[in-house]
Amino acid sequence: MPIFEVKGEHLVAVAETSFSAEGIYERKHIQQLLKAHIEVLDERLMVIAEEFGDWLDSSRRIDLLCLDSDANLVVVELKRTDDGGHMELQALRYAAMVSTMTFDQLVETHARFRGPAQPDEDGARADVLEFLGWDDVYEDQFGRDTRIVLAAADFGKELTTAVIWLIERGIDIRCVRLKPYRMAEGPILLDIQQLIPLPEAASFQTQIGVKRQAERQSRTVRHELRYRFWDGLLTYARQHTQIHANRKPSQDGWISGGIGRSGFSLTYSVRREDAQVELWIALGSGGIAKTKNKAAFHALLEQREAIEADFGDALEWQELPDGDGSRIRFVLPGGYKAPAEQWPEIHAKLTDAMIRLDVTMRPRVAALKI
Repeated sequence: MPIFEVKGEHLVAVAETSFSAEGIYERKHIQQLLKAHIEVLDERLMVIAEEFGDWLDSSRRIDLLCLDSDANLVVVELKRTDDGGHMELQALRYAAMVSTMTFDQLVETHARFRGPAQPDEDGARADVLEFLGWDDVYEDQFGRDTRIVLAAADFGKELTTAVIWLIERGIDIRCVRLKPYRMAEGPILLDIQQLIPLPEAASFQTQIGVKRQAERQSRTVRHELRYRFWDGLLTYARQHTQIHANRKPSQDGWISGGIGRSGFSLTYSVRREDAQVELWIALGSGGIAKTKNKAAFHALLEQREAIEADFGDALEWQELPDGDGSRIRFVLPGGYKAPAEQWPEIHAKLTDAMIRLDVTMRPRVAALKI
């Protein structure tokens, strides 16, 4: 959307230009302008240093290193190009490298920035404390996060896609566009707009981000618990049966083993509060295969009384008419969310049930005429 000049009753579009066309350079011009007016990027920022590169084994430098009013470090990266290049990758490296900075190191850095020839650390400390509104240093509140601000003439789709992905994963990173315009009479205007995340949607996006982060954490915990649950079950089961001896623990909710005939499997499944063993019937999907699945299920269902007598417990017979497959299962209380000290007992009961299901079903599945 162009900028318009109001001339009487008319709107006259102000011509877009580019930094290169106007002879405006990153370090010589843009960096100096933003250093002097950092509030145009974020009114809560204080410039700590420019061209910061106090780390070993690297010649890389942060364009502007800042501090925000929440005592977080802020990496500001600048580009005058229209696609932003690979500045998000560069900024991520810088953020990681600077994230371990202590309050004293920040004061020392700011002192050199204020007076390279004669650094005044006391003055620098006073400036930082005044900016933060602190009467003393609170190390536990300092540098709890490292934020990133990318400022460029524009941003390519690859970069914006990466930034949105990072935001969804809890990284505080934003894109600010610096678009130059030239008035007909000569003055250059600079339109500064935060593009990602949109300022008016920031609160909503933050709420979504928190929710997604909680969901990811929940998935991670769930996957870890299931992996440990399966590891313990398979270790125990191998001592008593070979049905799943060649299976490895996974993060999935089920582990399948063979019963000697294609299209039939003996499966362990685990959920939060319970677990099960089942005979899963799946000779294929759709048409003739689905018909065969249901025929096999009903052929076994006709033997229900004898099957349950041999198994030693009542079974759940689920034809699943809307699906291609069918199952015959036995459910036990106790899932992966049960206390870990209860897992050995759950593993023993599941293994016993699986062995009984195998002994009961294997000869009957082999004898099916389908």
